Amino acid sequence: MNEHTTTDCLLFPDIFDRPVVAKFDQRQGSSDGGAILLQAAERRLGLTSALAACMRDDRQSGKVWHELSELITQRVMAIALGYEDANDAARLASDPIHKLLVGRDPVDGEDLASQPTLSRFENAPDSKELFRMTEALADRVIERHRQRLHGRARRITIDMDPTDDPAHGQQQFAFFNRHYDCYCYLPMVCFLTFNEEADQYLVAAVLRPGNAPGSAGAIGILRRLIARVSDAFPKAKIRVRLDGGFASPKVLDFLDCEPKVEYLVSMASNSVLLRKAESAMKQARRASKISGQTEHVYGECRYATKKTWPWKRRVLYKAEVVRAADKEAKDNPRFVVTNLKQNPQWIYEQVYCQRGDVENRIKELHDGMQIGRTSCSNFLANTFRVLLTAAAYVLMQEMRLHLSPTRHARAQVSTLREHFLKLGAQVVVTVRRIVLHLPQAFPYRHSFHLLALSLGAQTG
Repeated sequence: MNEHTTTDCLLFPDIFDRPVVAKFDQRQGSSDGGAILLQAAERRLGLTSALAACMRDDRQSGKVWHELSELITQRVMAIALGYEDANDAARLASDPIHKLLVGRDPVDGEDLASQPTLSRFENAPDSKELFRMTEALADRVIERHRQRLHGRARRITIDMDPTDDPAHGQQQFAFFNRHYDCYCYLPMVCFLTFNEEADQYLVAAVLRPGNAPGSAGAIGILRRLIARVSDAFPKAKIRVRLDGGFASPKVLDFLDCEPKVEYLVSMASNSVLLRKAESAMKQARRASKISGQTEHVYGECRYATKKTWPWKRRVLYKAEVVRAADKEAKDNPRFVVTNLKQNPQWIYEQVYCQRGDVENRIKELHDGMQIGRTSCSNFLANTFRVLLTAAAYVLMQEMRLHLSPTRHARAQVSTLREHFLKLGAQVVVTVRRIVLHLPQAFPYRHSFHLLALSLGAQTG
């Protein structure tokens, strides 16, 4: 049976004043005409070439049709364009824009790699190559922002967060996690924030088994990131913000031994901390009873465990009583261990609570980039998929960075894809140039024009 079962011609006889025929016969057309912007962003970053340089090619040279750099570029660009599944390659192999993105002639060039080729490619890297690619991704992101900021930044904040990646099938190292109540992986993602900028830039994404402790791998990642950031921005202060899953003695000891690092780490309550915060909780309860609203009181104490902490650390607490309509008042004490010296309320509200923005970036990775498409049976192959998705997200963030003067400055990546990349185009190739004919009636034409110029295009 022929694989293609969808008709190439559709007839709409009764909608308009005459029959309308829709034909899928535009061989030099593409629905991803705006993807040339992705290639412009890639030229700024040099990301796919850096990742390809970390891989060893053991294939027989006489049988190679697709270079490693082409395969990485094909996969990263496809993910950025919303084709996260390798099966999509069957339909996109002859797309002129996708061929153009990997450096092939959009009309006469050879078709791109098929799904079986891409599947073999995703299963090829070993753990050492994946480690090198993870470092290459971080190096390219840090270098890009060093160039952008001319090596000058007052403060750089490192946010690290785990997230759940539900597994469906027989994926290696996908285990049941009680906290998320499902079989899953636990990828760890890291972001950098420069000065007081609104965006957090993805710098690392590491896949972990579903039963990994919250802080597993955190010290190694932090050590390498701090060293790289310090080298690129020698005068910048470095601040690390972590949630309660990282509040292990080893992580805190590591942070204390980094002389130029400020840190804030959430920690779970216990009987000792609750007793120290009880006076403030009483004040919050009285205030909440009088006002009928949620109230909170800030304070601090010195705290150390009996066995695992070698010295007392400063712990801030927010004694909060939460009130909601038709519900009983509820105590909600929160604790943060830190080496900052400022006022507890300022630290909690102006510094620690900004971690909430990272949740929006993680949602983008899940909903906009489908980072959870780890459907390979092999763990290393899924690790590679997460890394490729991270690279695609970095390209999308580079696009958003250049849209800062426009109303798309804070747009989600799915919105950026819909407004700037998913653009019908006819590709015409002549001896002298390749012309993309884009729709004249395009509502985001002005922003597209500004973005293209910012990424290196010229008028004419």
